Order: sequence, then C-alpha cells, then structure tokens
Amino acid sequence: MDDQWAFFLRILPELWEGLKMSMYLSVGALSLGLVIGLPLALVKTYGHGVLRFVVTAYIEVVRGTPMVVQLFMVYFGLPELGIVIDRVPAAIIALAVNSSAYQAEYFRGAILSVSEGQYAAGRAIGMSQGQAVLHIILPQALRIVIPPWSNEMVYMVKYTSIAFLIAVPELMAQGQVIITRTFRPMETLFWVGLLYVIVLAILSQIVDWIETRVRIPGYQSDRRG
Repeated sequence: MDDQWAFFLRILPELWEGLKMSMYLSVGALSLGLVIGLPLALVKTYGHGVLRFVVTAYIEVVRGTPMVVQLFMVYFGLPELGIVIDRVPAAIIALAVNSSAYQAEYFRGAILSVSEGQYAAGRAIGMSQGQAVLHIILPQALRIVIPPWSNEMVYMVKYTSIAFLIAVPELMAQGQVIITRTFRPMETLFWVGLLYVIVLAILSQIVDWIETRVRIPGYQSDRRG
C-alpha cells in the first residue's frame, strides 16, 4: 500500500495538469453548447417552416453520430476546407457541437413543461411572443432544466477523455503517458478513475445544492441515467 501511495504522489502533478485540462475542456464545451443549444431549443419549440426543419435535422444528425466522428471531422476534416484549428479549440468545438444538440432537447423539454396558460396570459396582457418567452417561460424553464442539464455536465467531464485521440493533454492522455513511461497500467488507471469519481461527486453535490435553492414548487424533474 505504501508503494501505491508513493506512486500516486509521484504521478499526481501530471494527473493534476491533465485534470485541469479536462475541466477547461468541459467548461468551454458546456458554455459554447449552451450558447448554441438554447436558441436551437427556442427555434424548435416556437419556429416554423424551413428554419425549424433545419434545426431539427441538425439535432438529429448530431445526436445520431458518434462523438469521435465529430471530433475527427473538426480536427482533420476542416483543414481540407482550408480551416485549420489547433487541437484544444478543435476539441472544445467538437464537444460543444455534440453537447448543443442534447442541451437543445433538455431546454425544449423544460420549456414545454411550463404551463401553456402562462404563455397565453402573457400574450393576453399585450406581451409579444418574444416578451412572453423571455419574461415568463425562460425564467421557469432555466430552473426546471437544472436536473437533466446536470447529466450533461457529468457526461461532458467524462467525454473529454476522447480528446486524447488528437493529443490534447487531458487527464486520460496524461494517464497514457504515465503508463508508457512506468509500465504500470492498472495502478495508473485506478488513480485516473478515482480522480474522475471524486470530481464528479463534488460537481453533483454542487448541482444538487443549486437545484434545491432554485427549485420551483410543484415541478419535479428526475435525472436521466
């Protein structure tokens, strides 16, 4: 046991750097995914015609293709079109594109869970459609969406591990480097996995606290998976 602990302390600085990169990728991808996903949800909920069809097609295509394919398309495919992106931004963009489709569905579900009567009441007192959505629907939907959205946060931290395929030095990539150097795969992967578990447990507790603080009485939304 002493040998295992000594090994962990020796590799901890490298794992810590990888963990910081994983969290950087997660925050960047979730933030960009939210910026893309929320408008997509609004268009799919309230839009019409070609625009709604395009948004629906985007969501279905992104959700229906593996994330690794999306990553390779951004990092290896875009240079064929003359668009060269460094590996870290490429990983963030690919992860964000994937996340945006799922976040769009989370937000759409939250929007639809708000009573239609509230929207109708806003319109009845003279609000435009945009005002009713902005001032009545969204404030409630953004609170209702927290439990399912937290799933995306948890998944995203784990999904960042695919970035090692394009040599981004995140946690899994650092683990691979350590394994190559030390020839101790089981111990290394154990500590890598334990760090993931600890970080995700902390994030889950933070989200649970936020959910409790902003919960709307009468609305319950169970987490997926």
